Amino acid sequence: MRSIYLDHAATTPVREEVIEAMVKVLRENFGNPSSIHQFGRPVRKMMEEAREKVAKAINADPREIIFVGSGTEADNIAILGGARANKKKGNHLITTSVEHHAVLDAFKALEKEGFEVTYLPVDEVGRISVEDFKNALRDDTIFVSVMHANNEVGTIMPVEEIGAICREKKILFHTDAVQSVGKIPVDVTKINCDFLALSGHKLYGPKGIGVLYMRRGVRTQPLYFGGGQERKLRPGTENIANIIGLSVAIELAVAEMEQESARLSKLRDKLIDGVLANIEETRLNGPREGRLPHNVNVSIEYIEGEALLLTCDMKGMAASSGSACTSGSLDPSHVLMAMGLTHTTAHGSLRLSLGKSTTEDDIDYIIRELQPIAERLRAMSPVWERFQKGLPIA
Repeated sequence: MRSIYLDHAATTPVREEVIEAMVKVLRENFGNPSSIHQFGRPVRKMMEEAREKVAKAINADPREIIFVGSGTEADNIAILGGARANKKKGNHLITTSVEHHAVLDAFKALEKEGFEVTYLPVDEVGRISVEDFKNALRDDTIFVSVMHANNEVGTIMPVEEIGAICREKKILFHTDAVQSVGKIPVDVTKINCDFLALSGHKLYGPKGIGVLYMRRGVRTQPLYFGGGQERKLRPGTENIANIIGLSVAIELAVAEMEQESARLSKLRDKLIDGVLANIEETRLNGPREGRLPHNVNVSIEYIEGEALLLTCDMKGMAASSGSACTSGSLDPSHVLMAMGLTHTTAHGSLRLSLGKSTTEDDIDYIIRELQPIAERLRAMSPVWERFQKGLPIA
């Protein structure tokens, strides 16, 4: 049976170059980078060279790169630590209604501590308004978090405009760039961010490694204690193999980004056009322009989402309905709901995220197979039957 992986937004396979680099470290460089003897010194050197590679990829200073365990951890250290460290300056925080739960849940935790949070709405394509942001600002606003690009619908946010306003008003600005680094240009100086999160396993690197960019001079509070590693924000012996793997992955991703993004954008547009043309009562979620090059998110009306995913899997197409972190939930996507979709439409959403292994032949296969899948599932759907008869749908 054919097997097509269409869930690169959830995770990516580890590149061979990354595996080779990691295996070499595991075999030859077991020393603790904090040790000053002959076994530790080379490992420290390797780690700092990796830090330089990561910094170069996002136009940062190597001293601003902190290795952590995941993008989620980077988000939490930035948001919780940044807000708490600056509480004396104010009590108001701003984020968006479509953030990843690593961000949203951190803000909910801060609300329990007494912070006030404004959750900015989005328009029909999942993008916030800069004017809405300006109107939400208060004299006591101390921290803002706006994702660079949405993990479900691929919408690219106006982070450069938001960052410029925050810098002017001396408000801390964090952006979750887990989905965008290596896919589109990411420059911390242009974004004007104080914190940025990225993750290795979205870049064909290993799981269990992420990066927190923290601008020099920014005040924050640690969440963990026990050692001086990573500017005392992520104490514990560093995972050298994963750090090296991430540095190789991000260096390759940035070097290939322009060519690969152009290739994926063409495949993305062909897939969108084919699905919308072949299957009636189908809508694109997110914008046509200003979306990630590898992201396709469509809602096939009057179909139950779980049945759609399972049937696609039976046909060799591994897809998702949204964030992998909420795949066990029966609730509709909070992103799609924030964009104004109904429960019924949101439940029938399908996220197809392309990657290095995706070919034009794969796209042709997906377009060809999705139509009969939709027809078969709709034939069993009482909601589709009511729609066909012109009856009201609850």
